[in-house]
Amino acid sequence: MQQEPVAEYTKVESIFVRHRNCLMLKGQFTPIFTDYYLHLLDLKEEHKENLDTALKDLLAVLTLHLTSRPWAETHAWTVNLRAPRVNFFATGSSVNENIVGKVFTKDVREPDRNLLYAQVIDRDKGGDPQLSTVEVPELDPCRWVEAYYEQSDQRPARCFKMPNEEYVLIAAQPDFDEEWLNELDEEKVAQLLQVEETKVLETRKYKFECGCSIERIMPGLLGYKDKLDELFQNDDQLAVNCPRCGTKYELTRELILDFAKRVEEARKQAEGGKS
Repeated sequence: MQQEPVAEYTKVESIFVRHRNCLMLKGQFTPIFTDYYLHLLDLKEEHKENLDTALKDLLAVLTLHLTSRPWAETHAWTVNLRAPRVNFFATGSSVNENIVGKVFTKDVREPDRNLLYAQVIDRDKGGDPQLSTVEVPELDPCRWVEAYYEQSDQRPARCFKMPNEEYVLIAAQPDFDEEWLNELDEEKVAQLLQVEETKVLETRKYKFECGCSIERIMPGLLGYKDKLDELFQNDDQLAVNCPRCGTKYELTRELILDFAKRVEEARKQAEGGKS
């Protein structure tokens, strides 16, 4: 049998449930998960099954949450767990149509509680990032996002992992039907579009993509341009990993010096233009 090609993007619908005053976010995440596994192949990495599943769930629920928020916001979540002692990281943007994440298992500090650290940057408003910290249950991202809504947004939400890699997040709006929301289960969610009056508000699309490059990593190394012997430790190349996705870049002294020269030239041109 000929297999259906996997779509390039995961499309997430934002749907208002009339008379219940709830917002339903739903998407089918095979495209994102496919690109995630291709990325792991490139890195020659493999996670334990429970960690792999949790990271995919986190990518899905954060993508749903992104779709409920203004377009200009970028969200980054880090979850630090006691057992297993591991960090999960995921970040995404509706403007860039991307979501990316990584599992950290080495040199992870042991917290006294399971904590989710959420950061929001609004590029339209500028200013410092908004930060919040939420205590979460153990290894279940669907419960993590529910805890985030309850403690940070101070409104309830329900998250469901459906068959065929579909996920659904239903968030309360003002004057929501509390009893209806609390009684939802997977079966009722599967029938929701048939039994409730709904309206699609918008559709956004996302893919698993970091957007990292040598050009984006290099600025963090400019402070070493006069201390390259200390940085390279007699090696010809320096391996630098992207902290967001783990992609490895091989840098040379010449690359760093050339980048520093171009930054300095750009700075002088900018100063000349002002004068």
